[in-house]
Formats: sequence, structure tokens, C-alpha cells
Amino acid sequence: MAKVSEESRLQFGEAIIPYKEKINGLLEKEKTMLNSTHKGDIDYENKKLMLCEDMIYLCSLYVALNSLSLKMMDVKNNDALNDARKILYKAIIYLEDIVTDIIDVSYGDLTDYWERLKNVSIHRRFLIVRKLGLAINILKDAFGDNSKWKWSFVEIEGRFTTVAKNILDMRNSTKDYFDPNSNDYETTVLFVRLVENLLSESANAYRDKYELSTRRIDDMKNAIKYLLAQRKLYVALGKSELAEETKKKAVVWKDKMDADHKKGLSN
Repeated sequence: MAKVSEESRLQFGEAIIPYKEKINGLLEKEKTMLNSTHKGDIDYENKKLMLCEDMIYLCSLYVALNSLSLKMMDVKNNDALNDARKILYKAIIYLEDIVTDIIDVSYGDLTDYWERLKNVSIHRRFLIVRKLGLAINILKDAFGDNSKWKWSFVEIEGRFTTVAKNILDMRNSTKDYFDPNSNDYETTVLFVRLVENLLSESANAYRDKYELSTRRIDDMKNAIKYLLAQRKLYVALGKSELAEETKKKAVVWKDKMDADHKKGLSN
């Protein structure tokens, strides 16, 4: 790697000043909002959604710092990328605060969360989920395929999948999904398809993490949980064949996990 000139460093330092100011402003805003946000308040859920959106924007600023570093000095800014990664966790946590982080939760257990979010349109929920998913993908690309954080993104993406699934109110979605005359039809179909794909991706990612990296039982258990959550979605939509296929797949994965565990204990 070529040595970075002092001139390039100075130019970079000047260029990032407005970004740093925006970053500091958002962090101060976050502190202020958190001090005025209390569980049970009438605007609690809305404030958490706003905080999530602010964190997504904050992540984009950190990624922009890295892009500037690459452009002006031909050097990746790992500090900025790591800050962006931590900020994405915050964004996800703010959603977990209002819809739970349980993967294979029953829809019945989600009804109280959905009720508290009844004034938040599916369009806004879908927009936030799409923005968060895009931010994760952009940051993942910025780190690159050979990053030491490669497997940690399985957790980030998995937790994202969970909140995306849990924030989708299936009480209304199971109706609007089949009603082309509904004002929410198109958004609901796109949202449901996104969640279906995310569940499949997270199941496969956790299995890959188990097979290729950790061999930890909890990773394989998470893979199975995402399959079971996908099965619940298919059942709710009346897709019985897909539900049965997914159930069988989960059984095969569990049998393999149990066999691996038994083999490990005997060695």
C-alpha cells in the first residue's frame, strides 16, 4: 500500500468536517431523545422508529467517510466502518425494543406489540425495513468478502430478519395479501415476499456459519428457528405445501444437528 501524503491527509481532514458535524449532531439528538423516551409513553414506539431512522442515516455518514478515504487517500477507513457496524446494531435494537427479538415467536404473542403500533402504517414500516436492509448490504459490501466481520454479519442480518418479520402485522397482512382492492395490497405483498426471502437467507446463513466456521449448536438452532418462523408464515398465508416442505427441512436439519452433537460427545 502506497504511503499517504501529508497533503492528502489534510485535504481529507477538511473534506470530512461537514460529515463529522452531522454525525455529532445526530449523536446529541439521540441522547436527547433517549432521555425523553420512556416505555409506556404514548409516543414510545414512534420515537424508537425515529431513532432507528436516525441511526440508518448515521450509518450512511460513516460509510461516506470510508468512501471519501478511499477516494482521496486510497485507504479504507476501518474506524468509520466499525462505527457504522455498531450504529447498525443500535438501529436494530431500537426496533427490537418495540417488537421483540424472539425469532420463532407465535403471532398470538405479537398481537400486543402490533396493537401498540396500530397507528404506524405498513408503508412506513416497510420503508424503514427496506432502508435498514439497504444500509446493512452497503456496509457489508464496504467491508468486503474477506473481512474479519464476515460471520458477524450473519447475526446482524439475522436480527434484522427477526425485527422485519415481527413488525409486519399479520392480522391485517393475511387479509390485504389476498385483496387486490386493498390500498395496502401492493405494499403487503412486497413486504411479505421480503420477509419470506429474509427468513430463508438467515436460515441458510446460520447453517453455513455452523458448517463452515463455528460448529456451535446455537448457530444451527438459530438456523432451524428461522425455518420454523418461515413455516409459520406459510401456514398463515394458507401455503400448506410450502409449510410442509419447510417443516420437513427443519426436521432434517435438526436430525443432522443432533447427530453431529452426539458424534462430538463420543469423540
